[in-house]
Amino acid sequence: MSPPTRIAAVTGGNKGIGLAIVRQLALQYPQSKFNNGPFLIYLGARDKSRGEQAVEELQADKQLKTAKALVQDGGLTDIKYASLDIADKKSIDDFAAFLKKEHGQIDMLINNAGVAIDGFDSDVVEKTLAINYYGTLEACETILPLIRKGGRLVNVSSMACKLHKYSQELQDRFKNGKSVQDYTKLMEEFKQGVRDGHWTKLGWPTTAYSVSKSGVTGITRALAMQEQSKGSEVLVNSCCPGYVNTDMTKHRGQLTPDQGARTPVLLALGDLQGQSGLFWEHEQVSSW
Repeated sequence: MSPPTRIAAVTGGNKGIGLAIVRQLALQYPQSKFNNGPFLIYLGARDKSRGEQAVEELQADKQLKTAKALVQDGGLTDIKYASLDIADKKSIDDFAAFLKKEHGQIDMLINNAGVAIDGFDSDVVEKTLAINYYGTLEACETILPLIRKGGRLVNVSSMACKLHKYSQELQDRFKNGKSVQDYTKLMEEFKQGVRDGHWTKLGWPTTAYSVSKSGVTGITRALAMQEQSKGSEVLVNSCCPGYVNTDMTKHRGQLTPDQGARTPVLLALGDLQGQSGLFWEHEQVSSW
């Protein structure tokens, strides 16, 4: 096999939307403007056996076989499992070091990994933010320097990130944030407010998941501004995949995982005409 000319990494890639994103990247890459030769996708997962099982599932996937998308069938794309747990800084550091040593640079990172924990208390808030906000941020800041000029960073957020449920003061702070530190300060204030028992008086909603995803949408904006100021031409966007039938929605969602993958894959492979730092849903820019 020829060495890959394009490389992507997908976090939380072993099931649900993440698995569908990997599938759709393989299907859509040949027609995309990124196609300039062999394509390698790293399917990131915490659990080795589940990650490797997901790769085997994709290698046997009828849709991919019919399209002759994978190298084994004469196509352009190879899919490999990568050990990656965004809740573990060492795991992220190790993966980034591997990418740098093996390839030097990559073309796209899609941060899909996340959790939705039932209930609401300070423990739920801590655990949710640790993965959805801080884990995603760690993955962004560690791997973003490896994304080559013209590449893409996509953060899977949620329609739950929308700001109408916050006080006007908090809405303004989210909308006017300029740096990652601005959003981290907001997340820390939310955690403290829940610990102290007066988060609602401070204007916060009673949902850890929504706040974590508002933070993800915020850091996406901040990182996009950072990249633009450096002239890197890496496009950084966040999106809502929609209400998808996955474990995270307890299979209550109406959309299939492949339908949920549409907007993240558009942001990874599509012609965005330079648009960056935006929140997308239904394959178009949406209000925050």
